[in-house]
Amino acid sequence: MFIIGERINGMFKDVARAIKEKDKKFIQDLALKQIEKGANALDVNVGTAVDEPVSAMEWLVKTITEVTDVSLAIDTTKLNVMEKGLEFCKSKPIINSSSADEEKLNALIPLAKKYNASLIGLTISRKGIPSDANSRLELAINILTKWQENGMNIEDLYIDAVILPVKVAQAQCVEVLETIRQIKLLSQPPPKTILGLSNVSQGTKYRSLINRTYLAMAISAGLDTAILDPLDEELMKVIHTSEILLNKTVYCDSYLKGCKK
Repeated sequence: MFIIGERINGMFKDVARAIKEKDKKFIQDLALKQIEKGANALDVNVGTAVDEPVSAMEWLVKTITEVTDVSLAIDTTKLNVMEKGLEFCKSKPIINSSSADEEKLNALIPLAKKYNASLIGLTISRKGIPSDANSRLELAINILTKWQENGMNIEDLYIDAVILPVKVAQAQCVEVLETIRQIKLLSQPPPKTILGLSNVSQGTKYRSLINRTYLAMAISAGLDTAILDPLDEELMKVIHTSEILLNKTVYCDSYLKGCKK
């Protein structure tokens, strides 16, 4: 599984403080800790509280790339902030993210082409988030079609079936799993599947347990990638164990040592 570390996000109070105070050591340490624990890429989001998000994104990306060259997922809804982040990435970046609306795709796919970036496409439209798998799949098809029409490599496309908090939208958890299964049948090769895992447990009492359980279910359904907290060692153990039980990796008695790279 490809893991995108979620912790460099201005929505977290400690990260917001570090961005505001330009605390390079904190950000760099947090980047390296996530990679050490198994992250293959890092999500980068300046949050909503910064006065100048464009310059904040430039500082954040430059700060991270001073100590690592892993891929960065530039996470913003603002086009100018997105391009500023992409501009300073050293490795192949990921655009996080676009809805299925044509206007958004028309704005972001050219950026993906310009910066040789992958794209995360959300099964969301102007009407909101569909409640069922079939409607989510229709949006996934729209994203895939637009991506291919622009001559983009399908292996650079991630489709996010958009998990909502189980506390407020319990029924959609199974719909997301079915969407993941169906996305794998859309083409050959299929687009990659991705989830922002922590969303499923927002507002709940047992966040880590819910995250771990749903992650195992999603991997079984065909999930390729997750944006999650790699510092949660129990969560990382679920990934390693699931991949063994699905015969994706070879069992050995010391396999859990991979959780503490």
